Amino acid sequence: MRWYSGVQIGPTSALARTWVPAMVPWRATDDGEVTSAVVDWYARFAKGRPGVIVVEATGIRDIPSGPLLRIGHDRYIEGLRKIVQAVHEASDGQTRLFIQLIDFLSVRRRPSAEKFFRRYLKISDEIRRRAARVFGSSAENMSGDDEALRAVLLGASEEDQRAILGEREWESLERGYRERVTDVHLPQIRDLPARLPTLFADGAARAMKAGFDGVELHYAHAYTMASFLSALNTRADGYGGSREERVRLPLEVFQAVRDRVGKSFAVGARFLGDDVVEGGSRLEDAIYFAERFGAAGFDFLSISKGGRFEDAKRPKEGHAVYPYTGPSGHECMPTVKIDERGPFGRNIPLAAAIKSRLRELGHRTPIVAAGGICSPWQAEEILAAGDADIVAAARQSLADPDWFRKVRLGYGEQVRRCFFTNYCEALDQKHVEVTCQRWDREFDVDAESVARTRDGKRRLTAPAWSPER
Repeated sequence: MRWYSGVQIGPTSALARTWVPAMVPWRATDDGEVTSAVVDWYARFAKGRPGVIVVEATGIRDIPSGPLLRIGHDRYIEGLRKIVQAVHEASDGQTRLFIQLIDFLSVRRRPSAEKFFRRYLKISDEIRRRAARVFGSSAENMSGDDEALRAVLLGASEEDQRAILGEREWESLERGYRERVTDVHLPQIRDLPARLPTLFADGAARAMKAGFDGVELHYAHAYTMASFLSALNTRADGYGGSREERVRLPLEVFQAVRDRVGKSFAVGARFLGDDVVEGGSRLEDAIYFAERFGAAGFDFLSISKGGRFEDAKRPKEGHAVYPYTGPSGHECMPTVKIDERGPFGRNIPLAAAIKSRLRELGHRTPIVAAGGICSPWQAEEILAAGDADIVAAARQSLADPDWFRKVRLGYGEQVRRCFFTNYCEALDQKHVEVTCQRWDREFDVDAESVARTRDGKRRLTAPAWSPER
């Protein structure tokens, strides 16, 4: 089978074209440190002998980000090295290990109306003018009294609140405050082009020290680098607007990383073949970006779709907006209920178009396709058609980390199929430990009666498997 043949990924040779993409399991400490549960998670995938595993999105800044892995300081290297060692040992050296490097901007939880109007809303002259138009003479005595105006706004109808608040202020009330790459009035946003290349390069250097085989630059979904690439990026400082300017920072980040780690370390990227959201980038933009990435020397390109904040559902009070709840999120992680086409291989045409254009230009950059992959025949058809060079599977690999090995050894009937109901994604949305509904539960056992004494919790790694059992 083509899927089990070797492939060159820049300086790294993978023994198979099977690939486990980055999935965040929420098993790190709140300080971003590797735990034994993190090590167990990746060792379990490695037992299935995939060609490549990509470690979860790992923050390049040394800032609080909950139980998400970080690589923003040298103190993280030793913990990350434990993952590398565990994967190489569990796979008998057959699996290559990359780590995904991510940057993200501030996203706050949706506040209550009381908190928003009493504490968070900045009373501007424009808000006072709008309030005067809406409330008329009753607003005159509030012109110099912010607290009085806050109280009136809190008690106003939704219609009046919308008429008085600006677009971003209304969004902050309804969905929580969220920074954008276009917020150049904020110094930390304005300075991103000056800071990010170094931060990504530092992260890649630490990954190299920890023993990884390469890095995947996270240029996809709802995060900083994807937002620079998006057609919604209207920055006027040379880093937004036209395609040429939107791709500028991603190229500068790549070059900074390449300069730091050299050509003996694989450097690729995951980016969007289609933003999906209104006004976002489309396939023609992605093809242009791929042309530039191929010419720059990226070692691989992994193609995804959607997963944006712009069309996400309004969160409940006290919760943050989640980018995989709207139409673009459903395209990113489609379920069996998405439409009559179903979830299987929806993103493949994007990867195929990008690969075709790169080959026309003479670029041999390996293309990784993903999205609703759940059978070896499906993967084989994609490779046979030339639509991609590598076929990745996230949710199916979560359901059964051994499925690559089972198929290869002739135990295909034992593969545990993903139901594509997004049980795992619902846990991810809550930032709690991700598991799979296809895994069984663990139980306390009475040693004498060998009987289950109580129902257990869902196990935290997939059940063990071996051909001998």
